[in-house]
Amino acid sequence: MSKSTDISSRFWNLPQKAMEEMDREHNFIDDIIAKAHIEREILSHLDGIKTVFDGGAGYGRFSIPLAQRGLQVTHFDISLPMLEKARELAKQAKVSDNMTFFHGTLEDLSDFRAKQFDLVLSFDAPISYTYPNHERVISELLRICSQRLIISVYSRLAWTYLFDPAQKVKYILDTNAKDPFVRQQVDCALPQLAEYRPDLAAVRAFFQTGLMETPDQTAEAFAKGKAPWPISYAFLPEELQHILHDNGAEKIHMAGPGALSRSIPAEVLRNIMRDEKLRAEFLDFSFWYDSQPACVGMGKDNLLAYAEIDSKL
Repeated sequence: MSKSTDISSRFWNLPQKAMEEMDREHNFIDDIIAKAHIEREILSHLDGIKTVFDGGAGYGRFSIPLAQRGLQVTHFDISLPMLEKARELAKQAKVSDNMTFFHGTLEDLSDFRAKQFDLVLSFDAPISYTYPNHERVISELLRICSQRLIISVYSRLAWTYLFDPAQKVKYILDTNAKDPFVRQQVDCALPQLAEYRPDLAAVRAFFQTGLMETPDQTAEAFAKGKAPWPISYAFLPEELQHILHDNGAEKIHMAGPGALSRSIPAEVLRNIMRDEKLRAEFLDFSFWYDSQPACVGMGKDNLLAYAEIDSKL
């Protein structure tokens, strides 16, 4: 097991992670936008699909709805708390018979045969946590895929926390919510802005390497018994396109979910989300806008990619 996997495993196996991930989609507008975009992308590419692999499936936000559609879904995750919550939710949804739960890491997909799954998914950047093995992981995801692949990774062009450590505050639906992450952003991150000065040397280093912190810094915190954020690699759009193409993918298209939301004031975003009709219309328009070539790489954190498998391989 690689050091990056060790670090990711400790972080994602924290007992609170499952509930934190579930709460995000109730508390944060950017997560609502990203989920809506991904759902639409998946649903538009289900023709002829019977088997699905969801790598980094978490608590089941996509795997369970797909199982409800009658698809056979392999729900794969590094986190035991996530798997436990997903099994519970699958049982409640009465789709356990359509699901196989698998505890593992994306760095080792040797248990799965070539072209085993019609559709392969991996969202919210678990591929980025496999640095320095991220290219091999993508090749392995393509290896087990027979028809279509849809993934999201961290986008280097969109990852601007080094300029705005409180950028998540803009996307909070209710700034008075008691959720611990909401409170951390409002009570801790927001007050930093008045005195905050970006470290441009660190900014340049990030855009050169794709790494927010050096692997040594993260490994040092891990060695002290902490559960640091996993080593995370942020991709450039053209880089991801080349990796996919070089590993047999074709008909590749990409999007930047959340790109439109970046230009909208927080108060307006909250007004949109609180109006059910307007919210639905906005999410529809955002899908179109964020899928434009000019928005690729400029979403809120993530870069989404769809690809088909070269039938000749």
